[in-house]
Amino acid sequence: MANENQLRAEQLKEELARKYRQPKGVEQFGIEAVPPELKTAHWWDLFNIIINFLIQPGMMVIAGLAIASGLPFWGAVVTSVSGVFIAYVAYVVMATVGVDYGIPGQVATRMAFGIQGSKWLPSLVRVLASIYWFAFQTLAGAAGITAILNAMFGLNVSLILVSVIFAIFQALIAILGYDSLKVLSKIAFPAKIVLIAMILYLLINYPEPNFNWNNVLSYPGTIGWHWPTLALWINSVIAAWICMITDAADFCRYSASRLDMWIATVAAACVGTFISAFVGAYAAAATLGEYTNVFELMPVITQNGVILFFVLIVIVLENWCINVMNVYTGGLSFSNIFTKIGRFWSTISIAAGGVMLSAVPSVVYGFTDYMDVLGFLFAPIAGILLVDYLFIKKTYIDIVALFKPDGAYRYTNGFNLVAVALTALGFVFYLIVPEVLIKNLATLVVVGIAYYFAMKAVASTNETYAEAARPGKQYDEIPTEAVNPTV
Repeated sequence: MANENQLRAEQLKEELARKYRQPKGVEQFGIEAVPPELKTAHWWDLFNIIINFLIQPGMMVIAGLAIASGLPFWGAVVTSVSGVFIAYVAYVVMATVGVDYGIPGQVATRMAFGIQGSKWLPSLVRVLASIYWFAFQTLAGAAGITAILNAMFGLNVSLILVSVIFAIFQALIAILGYDSLKVLSKIAFPAKIVLIAMILYLLINYPEPNFNWNNVLSYPGTIGWHWPTLALWINSVIAAWICMITDAADFCRYSASRLDMWIATVAAACVGTFISAFVGAYAAAATLGEYTNVFELMPVITQNGVILFFVLIVIVLENWCINVMNVYTGGLSFSNIFTKIGRFWSTISIAAGGVMLSAVPSVVYGFTDYMDVLGFLFAPIAGILLVDYLFIKKTYIDIVALFKPDGAYRYTNGFNLVAVALTALGFVFYLIVPEVLIKNLATLVVVGIAYYFAMKAVASTNETYAEAARPGKQYDEIPTEAVNPTV
């Protein structure tokens, strides 16, 4: 039986390769549900993927920017860890969709927004976020690379040139798919831990009083524990990660069990965020906020060519891991919008957009502004998804209806007007909520509650919405409509 199931899975891969004209050596599954026989990823595989997503230059720069804004050392660390923790509560909830049903997160959004609404709200927003994050991470890494190349060889290399070349190489693995992502993560994680330990050692032992361990850990900042500033940075971190809520299902749909997913996600979120925030905040606090990018600081504290070479490896590995995932999930979102082109070509499209934006250095310096925009776009979407899945559908999705225009999730011409209206109202609410209330969290909660009562009210008078609001039909095997869909 096991051999028969495996054979059927291989036949399905071949069918998808022909259908989308995709090369046979790449991952074939885009919007299609992954069959059970291919769910072989265990907690260590997933842990490697997610922790590599969190140990990266972008997260270190965020902590550095928090120091530069006046926060104390531990204030910068706490804002990063708190923001990721809040976002990852939602992340774990949506990860169960991938484990249970084998579908990517953007396909799951059809349950709440309708088949058409899913394409033009959550999927479109996620595509834009993927492209922005790809460029942000690439530029953060490229800045470190140019600084090290200058220190090692005296080369004044163009930041834009390095960024674009770096972006192209990073995109290649994402185009190949999930298996290449697992391989890269397994290699990168242990190497990154060793090399980051070396960087921290160099920082701690640099012969300047400000770099002293005790001085850095007790660094008070210029404004102390100023709540409005703390809230601003917590909000920015939440915005950075809440827009990735649907990515949870993307990474977890090959997982063997819920337990594997829970262990991997929680452990990776806690460990990865703390490491990145600690290192990024340490470098910024040691320089009194002058250097917000630890990798730009490295050539200042050491001119040893061997050490700088290893630092260069860290930058390459960190950026490669994070941006492979940005492009990978963006490609799945794109394939939910344009269902006829398949995962491979969708991923190439996202990679092209990310490479072009990587040539715009101002992307890095407008971080909080961009995150604010992503926040008011995605916070209400996240609130609606969580409430719909947990409290409306009660975690039971009709997987066939996700692919049927006339099925349970047809709503109004493919759009759940309740979700669309509350998303729009959520945008407005986000704009008027004071920063001190942590805008993303407040918007998510308020819109989620409003959605619950609005859906109940509409469902009581509209049979189409009542059908969509019921827990979905469950199937013993993944139906054909889900593994080879037409929409």
